[in-house]
Amino acid sequence: MAETIKIEIYRQKNAEEFTAALADPDSRLETGSGAAATAAVAAAFLCRAAGLTARTAEENERVAYIARNAEILRKYMVHLIDEDVHSRGPLRRAMNEGGAQEIEAARQPAVSIAREIVNMMGQLIDLAGELAAFCPQEGMHFLAACAELALASMRASRHYIVDMSDKSTDETYRYINRRENEMLLGAASASAEKLLAAAEKQL
Repeated sequence: MAETIKIEIYRQKNAEEFTAALADPDSRLETGSGAAATAAVAAAFLCRAAGLTARTAEENERVAYIARNAEILRKYMVHLIDEDVHSRGPLRRAMNEGGAQEIEAARQPAVSIAREIVNMMGQLIDLAGELAAFCPQEGMHFLAACAELALASMRASRHYIVDMSDKSTDETYRYINRRENEMLLGAASASAEKLLAAAEKQL
């Protein structure tokens, strides 16, 4: 009799089920999945702020562009909740069946989703900063929440990336991973601070 393989779709779980799975030490979920969920909420707040802005800035093509891209990012981040689990499949197999060389080769795919979150949330913060110029007062706290959560997801992802890369025997790979993510997070933090300062003036 063939073995039954159970495939869990984590993005379809409710909040209680998802967070319980994250809390389980034996769960297949990792930092990337949690960061993706946080990133999806950040994008949702940008969607909400853009929707409120559209009511006061009618037929503004740039606001419409930001709204469309915020929604694309929201859906994409939800999709990445499960993609993070899949990205670590090669590493799990290498650790169970392979040797040091196979494990080393599997490290980079294992952090691919965390890398994507860092990159995409930097773009989300830039979109939020641009929307601040049009956003009415009632929507500014959503932009502030967007920036805070986007940064949180980036920072969480960076910790995972650095932890994984520090296990590598490739010194260049370790350095590039650390430095590249420091630069991306630094740029995003600077953009977020400008947005948060603008929000504080209106709150």
